Amino acid sequence: MTDWIGETFTSEAGWSHLEGLVDIGNRMAGSEGERRAAEATRDALEEAGARNARLEEFDIQGWARGSSAVHAGGEPQESIALPRSPSGTAAGEFVDLGYGLPDDFADDLEGKVVMAASNVPDWYDRFLHRREKYYHAVEAGAAAFVFRNHVEGCLAPTGSVGTEDAPIGEIPAVGVSKEVGSRLARRFEGEEVTVEVEAAIHDATSQNVHAELGPDTEEALLLTSHVDAHDIAEGAGDNGAGTALVVEVARALAAREDDLDTRVECICYGAEEVGLVGSGYDADLRDHDRIKAIVNNDGVVRGRTLTFYTHGFDALEAAAEAVGDRFDHPVETTPELGPHSDHWPYVTWGVPGYHVMSKTGSEGRGWGHTRADTLDKLESRNLREQAVLVADLVVELADADTEIEPRDPDAIADQLEEEDLAEGMKITGDWPY
Repeated sequence: MTDWIGETFTSEAGWSHLEGLVDIGNRMAGSEGERRAAEATRDALEEAGARNARLEEFDIQGWARGSSAVHAGGEPQESIALPRSPSGTAAGEFVDLGYGLPDDFADDLEGKVVMAASNVPDWYDRFLHRREKYYHAVEAGAAAFVFRNHVEGCLAPTGSVGTEDAPIGEIPAVGVSKEVGSRLARRFEGEEVTVEVEAAIHDATSQNVHAELGPDTEEALLLTSHVDAHDIAEGAGDNGAGTALVVEVARALAAREDDLDTRVECICYGAEEVGLVGSGYDADLRDHDRIKAIVNNDGVVRGRTLTFYTHGFDALEAAAEAVGDRFDHPVETTPELGPHSDHWPYVTWGVPGYHVMSKTGSEGRGWGHTRADTLDKLESRNLREQAVLVADLVVELADADTEIEPRDPDAIADQLEEEDLAEGMKITGDWPY
């Protein structure tokens, strides 16, 4: 039966939920907006046909934005604080480190204000996360950290600092646009600048959204996204779209429950943007042996072609390619590890898992983590097409005949070393082995 496909192509459930999420406004972890988004997602999953829709609360380190500035040459340069930056003022000689590769931090940076870009050069063999650059600066003794966007358009980038053990970072950190960063590098290299951050640091509560479909088996397949977003934008692509996709897929699966041999648990996490806190909380509570696989949607809908990080699980690669072939729809797979979204607290320990994204053709996050992450960048067509593919993928993975072997955590650790990801995880406090 293919009626569910036509119903998905004409459904408004996912897109309507996405519109509702972006209209909430601020969905920062621990905020009232995040809570409202979680409640709306719970209700949407229940309306889609999932059962036992509920919220599960957990405590987090709260952080609320105040003012920030980079003072150079007697003029304030526009900036935004990076979430979980400490409040404070730091002054020092300004140093532009370019891309901020690990070797760029080898010079004497004690007491200096350092700037690093949000991208890496084409020839470099891996992506460097913002937090890795920040903690290289901390380790080098820098007084403050300036994160420069590589995307044009006067868009200052955001993104959290801090670690699990020390949620508030050690030195003030701000984001600046490509244009402001270029001006700072041209006019103030070697001169003293001052970085100022004001923020409210407090205890807070976040929550994960849960709902279920299919048979009541002990083993579960997790269909996931994250509800929270940075407070400077609508968070449409990151990650309202992922949560809207989960809602749309849940609606499609509710019409195909007889095809599910394994319980599907929809989880829309809170507090992803401040260190994968919601998924880490859930992963710590679970028996990993009872998770068949995790299908994590973070960065979908922004482009038309889906990309699956399969983390070295051959069965996951085969399943994604089979679904693409079945619908004659291009998909891309990569066996590389991707330790920067809500699948990771599970995959770390060998649980089979995807990070599902879409191919945009742009470098890095594109509009993500800026004020330009807005609904107008997305198309409902992509949401519906991708919901069809992901729904069919979940049915295939849930089939009793689909075997997906977990990996030994030691093998995951070895692959992180081989892919040169271990260094960054160790300096950011994310190395669990």
